Amino acid sequence: MRNKPLLIPIMLSAFCYTANAGSVEISETGGDEITIQNKYLARNFKIEKGILKTVSIENKRAGTKAIPLSGCEFSLKISEGTEKNGTDLTLTSDDFTCEGFEKYNLSADGQGVAFKLQNKENGLKVSMHVEIKPNEFYLRKYLKITSDKTVALERIDIENIAFEDAFQPYKLKCIYTKGKWSPGLGQPLYTKKSGTFWGVEFPASYNFVKDKTLNCGYLWGRKIKPGETYTSYKGVVGVSDDPEFNQDAFFEYINNIRIRPLKLQMQYNSWFDFGRRVDKKKFTDTVKTLHKKLVVERGCKPLKAYVIDDGWQDCGKTADWSDKTWKTNTKFDQEFATSFKVTKDADSTLGLWMSPGCNFGAKSMVPRYREKGFEAMENYMSLAGPQYMGQLEERMVNLTKMGVTYFKLDGLFGHLDTRDFELNGEKYGLPSMPQLLPDGIKSDDKALNDSKYDELKTYYLVAGTERLIKIFTEMSKANPDVYIVISNGAYLSPWWLMHIDSSWMIMAGDAAGGADRTGELKYRDGVYYEVWEEENTQFPMNAIFNHEPKKVKSGESKEVFRKYLYMNMSRGTGFIELYLKTPKLQEYDWDVLAESLQWAYHIFPTFTTSRMHGGDPRENETYGYTSWNTDQGYISFHNPSDKKRKYTVKLDRKFGLVPKSGPFFLSSPIDGSVRDLKNQYTFGDTINLELEPKEIRILNFDKTEQDWSYLKKLQNRTPYTPVEIESKTKKRKKK
Repeated sequence: MRNKPLLIPIMLSAFCYTANAGSVEISETGGDEITIQNKYLARNFKIEKGILKTVSIENKRAGTKAIPLSGCEFSLKISEGTEKNGTDLTLTSDDFTCEGFEKYNLSADGQGVAFKLQNKENGLKVSMHVEIKPNEFYLRKYLKITSDKTVALERIDIENIAFEDAFQPYKLKCIYTKGKWSPGLGQPLYTKKSGTFWGVEFPASYNFVKDKTLNCGYLWGRKIKPGETYTSYKGVVGVSDDPEFNQDAFFEYINNIRIRPLKLQMQYNSWFDFGRRVDKKKFTDTVKTLHKKLVVERGCKPLKAYVIDDGWQDCGKTADWSDKTWKTNTKFDQEFATSFKVTKDADSTLGLWMSPGCNFGAKSMVPRYREKGFEAMENYMSLAGPQYMGQLEERMVNLTKMGVTYFKLDGLFGHLDTRDFELNGEKYGLPSMPQLLPDGIKSDDKALNDSKYDELKTYYLVAGTERLIKIFTEMSKANPDVYIVISNGAYLSPWWLMHIDSSWMIMAGDAAGGADRTGELKYRDGVYYEVWEEENTQFPMNAIFNHEPKKVKSGESKEVFRKYLYMNMSRGTGFIELYLKTPKLQEYDWDVLAESLQWAYHIFPTFTTSRMHGGDPRENETYGYTSWNTDQGYISFHNPSDKKRKYTVKLDRKFGLVPKSGPFFLSSPIDGSVRDLKNQYTFGDTINLELEPKEIRILNFDKTEQDWSYLKKLQNRTPYTPVEIESKTKKRKKK
């Protein structure tokens, strides 16, 4: 429990708390000045004539200071209800009188200050909390809002402050029922010269810069009753050690606050093997085959999970989910007993595909739910509907308790091509805007693409996101190591990672198109280029689900398959899901697959900094991926064109290297990749190379010389004998 706070009247005489790392310093010099700081940053406040303002943000890491041009501590848009025109009012902290502040302690030696503000005219009280911990290069801020009368909190801006160098990296906002899906939610803001990052720890926040003012907040739209207190999500401001590397600092912060540490999740998914034809026997046989071919015969680590994709749920003509959702069909045991056993025998676990919105193979249940009075929209279930979402939570938590360790959640807020939005949420306490809507408009009407409906659509996205977070929280309580992926119909906000592990890359096909492996790589890597280079999405590449690698037939050479796989692994995502037609694979295919998985084990420790380099794959420009830590790194290169290409990279911080790191020994598991290059490289060196048409090269950099003989054995291996297989099986069981 925290210490009892001490209320400090504004006119109290000068005093000071000693400022150690994580401490709060409070002082008075002519007017009331309050500083909250640690060894990384300081935020300085001033109360003058009852008005509270930030005076400066001191970035101690970079030795810079951000001085506000203008602005307020927060902004509240209130009304009598979103359904009532002409009742809205925007209040800022300038409209409130600061009546004092209190200091309190957090756990781990952290401390906070609560400023007490009041707007008597509108009967509002706000307690503004600012908190900091000793070893964090960021601080948090949130609001507790109390009203004397019923009031709707339409939008809450936790930060509303202007800086000369305010910068919004991601600017798309396409909240469409049909077409582009880039809602622009949950993206951070930066200051270019002072080296700060800003945002709200809520995936569905909308942070933007207008007239040099940072607006960090979210639409909420719901009403609070007299005397009721609403606590906002937490805003965050952090600092980088160099303004040029704000994104690196932000991703470091995201890595710190993830629900679970980044891990290498290698697994198999049944979709490309069987589609919806999957059943208990097919799944069992496939698990045994993969375990034998990859683990027993080729020495790979056991896969983390084997996943039953779309096809296990009972959506038959007589299926009724009104008493229990996502019932199991007769192709599987009702409690997955056989599937649990076979995955356990493979030193692994069971994973399941589901669609929270009842999309894809569950879409036929939507009209049946509607008939039973559940909250169904035109195409999908409402993710804000209390009856349906309560039932979904119960089922997903129970599955987690049963032992399902992985969930692929497909079709959240719709589909790649179609989305629904809740237009009648007033029935269960959501904001509504009937005055805005034409008569008879449907939840998927293309007319809703008009931006004038963005507020209403965002209210649904916010409510649905909150409800999903509640489910994810309960699942994580049931199993802290559960792995959750949000897929089709999600949106890319880095703050999702406070609740889930990985996200689909959005607006891309599940199978990479192309006439050959080069074409497939150009397609998928072209989406990477669009998302990270063109759109400037601030989401860590290491937490992306990209629906690869895939192998649906044999016959291609080992060399072609190998280089395709290495480019896949080099993207630096910790989530590697195998999409295979298992019966089609030959022994040499298994060799190459095992080889690439072994390489991924080796490079995974670098994935916290994975990034793309080079040009646009879609334009046949040379590109690749790279990632580094102090002990190792790697670079992949791909020349998708029909011409030789020269390419240069500098091993500096812009390229992802840790300053002053190295020297590193150069090696490669692929023959020919290190030709014409030195044996060692260090920070600051330049690499010049020439790539043949359609060539892929892989370079590894390690503090110690690498022996890739264990991969070379796979590259040149003859099949194991029965005696070798039996020996490896005994060793595995002994372990």
